[in-house]
This record gives sequence, C-alpha cells and structure tokens, in this order.
Amino acid sequence: MNDSSWATPPHAGYWGPSDQGPVQGAAPAGPAYDAHDAQHTRPMPIVPDGPAVPRYGDGQDDDRGTARLSGPLFRDDTFREETAPAQPYPAAPQKQNPEPMPDSSQPAPAPQKKSAGRDLGAAIGVGVGLGAVIIASLFFVKAAFVGVITVAVVVGLWELTKRLEERKGIKAPLVPLALGGAAMVVSGYVRGAEGAWVAMALTALAVLVWRMTEPPEGYLKDVTAGVFAAFYVPFLATFVAMMLAAEDGASRVLTFLLLTVVSDTGAYAVGWRFGTHKLAPRISPGKTREGLVGAVAFAMAAGALCMEFLIDDGTWWQGLLLGLAVAASATLGDLGESMIKRDLGIKDMGTLLPGHGGIMDRLDSLLPTAPVVWLLLVLFVGSG
Repeated sequence: MNDSSWATPPHAGYWGPSDQGPVQGAAPAGPAYDAHDAQHTRPMPIVPDGPAVPRYGDGQDDDRGTARLSGPLFRDDTFREETAPAQPYPAAPQKQNPEPMPDSSQPAPAPQKKSAGRDLGAAIGVGVGLGAVIIASLFFVKAAFVGVITVAVVVGLWELTKRLEERKGIKAPLVPLALGGAAMVVSGYVRGAEGAWVAMALTALAVLVWRMTEPPEGYLKDVTAGVFAAFYVPFLATFVAMMLAAEDGASRVLTFLLLTVVSDTGAYAVGWRFGTHKLAPRISPGKTREGLVGAVAFAMAAGALCMEFLIDDGTWWQGLLLGLAVAASATLGDLGESMIKRDLGIKDMGTLLPGHGGIMDRLDSLLPTAPVVWLLLVLFVGSG
C-alpha cells in the first residue's frame, strides 16, 4: 500500500493512517491538542543506557505491583534529582551541641600530686587513740597491757582465718586458735619463753584434734593453716609479753613500739617524697629502696635515743644496731604480710580500724620485730 500517510516512523504515541482516528490510549505527538487535553498527558520516563544506578528503596513494588524504574517518574522527582544529590542512606542525625575542639593554645593541666592512698585524718585519729590506750595500760597496770595484747591476738586470728576461708576455702579452726593464743600470751608473761613454747605445742595439738570432728577432705591444708596462724600471730606476740615481764618492761615495750612506728614512718615519708626505685615490685609495688633507706636512718636515730635515755645500762651504739635490726625486721614483716594479702587477692585484712584496715594490717611489722627486739635487749642489758 503506497499511501504516504504511513511514511511517519513509528514511535511511542504515533499516529495511525490518515483515514483512522488516533490509537486508543495513545498520547498526542505534538501540540495539536488544546491545553485541556495537555493536562492529562505525562512525560514518559527516560531510561538511560547501561545498567541502572540503584537508589535507596529500589526493588520495592509500588501499590500496583510493578517494579519502579530507575530515574525520576514525575516532574517533581526530576526537580529534586537536579537540585539535590541523591543519598543512598538516610543522613545521620547531627549533634545539637557538638563538643568544642581542644585549643592547643590552652595550657596543659597540672600533674596530679601524689596521694597517700588512705584517709589520713581517720588514720591519725585511730593511731592517736590506740597510742593513748597502750600508754595508759603500759605504765599504770601491766596486767591490763597483757589484756590488750590478748585482745589484739584474738581479733587478728579472727581476721586471718576469715580471709583464708573466704578467699581460699581453708577452714582453720578458730576456737582452739583463740584459746591457745590467749594461753600463749599469758604463759609468756608468767613463765617466760618456756611457758610460751609449751602453750604453742598444746595449741598445735588442739588444732589437729579439733579438725578431726569434720570430714577428712581438706584436713591437711586446714591444720597446716591453723598451725601457721598459731605461730604467726599469738606466738610472735608472746615476745612482747616477755619483754613486759622485766623490771623495766614498760620501757622495753615502749622502745619496741617507738622503733617500729618510727621505721614505718621514715619509710613512708622518704619513699613518698623521693622514692623512684622499687624494692620488691612483685610483692609490694609501693615500697621503694629510698623508703628502706629512710626506715634505716629514722630507726637508727630513734634507737640511739631510746637506748641512751629509756633503757637502763644501754648505750647509743647499741641503739644504732637495734634500730638497724628493727628496720630490717619491720620491712620483712611488712613484705610478708603483703605476700599473704597478694596471694589472697585482698588489699586489707579487715576494716575494723578506719584508715588502717584491720588489726592484722597494724601487726604486720610489729609481730616479726618483737622477737628481734627481745633477743637484742637480752644480749645488750640482760633479761631484767
């Protein structure tokens, strides 16, 4: 058929033959329709060549069940596409009050001062109170001071056995330890070293027998811990009672207490101010070699003064040796207690004394120092 009306190339929305009307549902090809008809027309979407770029929400069906084509479908979509870049994901919410950037011109904060690690006010108050009780009982009624030693021993045994049970599951029998410990202190005061050794042996035997009333599981570790506790706390404390039994016993005990306290104070003061080299970092990281030097210096000076003015027939050079021995034994005792607490995974043995911890935390350097002072005083000036 050679009708020229078919010469127009076909495309979307084309005209049919000239003798026929427009194809049903087809959009007009030009501005032949008036404005009213143009309002019902929509531009066809432009599909770009190549793969479509995915956008946020692609692949989701619209309400007619058809997949959305890539690219804008309506004119307002075209406007948004041209004026604002598409974001593949929703923008993260911005902080209302962003933090200011640090100003490099501001001075760096001052370094923090060293801290004592404890409540010094409470520690000083408790120390003064304990000192008053000790001095009053020591110089007025000797038997009252024996009672002070006994109470300290029993409380110390309670703290030690309690921590062993809580942290290690070791059940050292407290009843025979407390009774035997009190008997050791009294026997040492009345009968001297012989009475102390006999009481120690009987206490160990009582621990073995008392533990037999319970199941055999853990028997060996429980009785071993019990014998250790009997030696560590009451037996070493018995040497204080033996010092007290001498004629100048009050002066001997006061010398023992002063030298131990001065040694600890010197180690703390010098170590806190000048300490840089660790003494035993695996056992007690806070102790330094400089602190040990301070302990020796303070204890030797105090020993010379005490032997010259407090102990009958004592001389200053004996005090120097006594102070040196006290500094060594007090430091070893402190390290030994730290070793026990580190093994148990605790900082303090108790909380009875604010600022100090427990009774055992105050006896750590006193207990091993007591036999050293007793022995040296016996060698220097006799048993009295």
